[in-house]
Amino acid sequence: MAQYESAAMPTFYFIGVTTGQSSIMKVFPKWAEALGLEAAMRGIDLPLHAPDEQYREVVQFLKGDPLSLGALVTTHKLDMYRACRDMFEYVDPYAERLGEVSSLSKRGGAFRAHAKDPISSGLSLKEFVPERFWVERGGEVLIIGAGGSALAMSMHLAQEAFGDDVPRKITIANRSAPRLESAKRALGGLNGRVEFRFVHGPSPEDNDRLVAGLPPYSLIVNATGLGKDAPGSPTTDAVDYPAHSLIWEINYRGDLIFMRQAKAQAAEKGLHIEDGWRYFIHGWTQVIAEVFDIEIGGALLAELSEIAQAP
Repeated sequence: MAQYESAAMPTFYFIGVTTGQSSIMKVFPKWAEALGLEAAMRGIDLPLHAPDEQYREVVQFLKGDPLSLGALVTTHKLDMYRACRDMFEYVDPYAERLGEVSSLSKRGGAFRAHAKDPISSGLSLKEFVPERFWVERGGEVLIIGAGGSALAMSMHLAQEAFGDDVPRKITIANRSAPRLESAKRALGGLNGRVEFRFVHGPSPEDNDRLVAGLPPYSLIVNATGLGKDAPGSPTTDAVDYPAHSLIWEINYRGDLIFMRQAKAQAAEKGLHIEDGWRYFIHGWTQVIAEVFDIEIGGALLAELSEIAQAP
């Protein structure tokens, strides 16, 4: 059993794979100062798809340690939820629907699980997907990867509240079949206007074929973790993007080969390319707001973004 050191002061945790390489380790102390929080940050690294007992050990430690206030969970969102669902006193509707947890917090004696990605991915998409884009342009969505981020984006894009301004088809492609099955269960019956397709694609060449089959004005997302948590890209250098499409690399650090592949065709194809920086900002501030029970938005969000970008 892992031994976690009790916090000596109010502490916020980052549960991931290579947390020490993340910008947040340098950014959080500056954010804490700007927000008036007296709190430290500590990373907890777990291997991809860790054994259930490792996730339960982390949750048990956080629940029982008085000065451990909560955590942001990345990469392990689905696995941690599955392994630890019975350990949460409160689970928010997004977490229940998606079967994932990205935010762990304490309130009123309850240990709480939230899925913040539908909110943070929605805020990010709103910044670069034009209004009426889907109904006027007729594009589709291809999300490569079937983890928590992919499900959250799909849930946001297919909201019935958007009326007819939703993509006609969302394809989720993944190299392992079990994740596709869980994605199908989570997203079933979401919106009758949107056709969901779940494709098993073990190789980058498989994903190249899916990209080539998309119409112009589509959205293609790398939600695999390749380029950050593991080297490589889910597509090859021969990938052929549809014209005028939106390319979203949700990683903000790493080798970002997927993004470089898109940039090589950007001028010729009229592509719009986004990295994961704003997703990083929204993701972190949503969880920090939950853990510390504060509101972050407007001018304060802009200030935190500027702080994060400062050298």
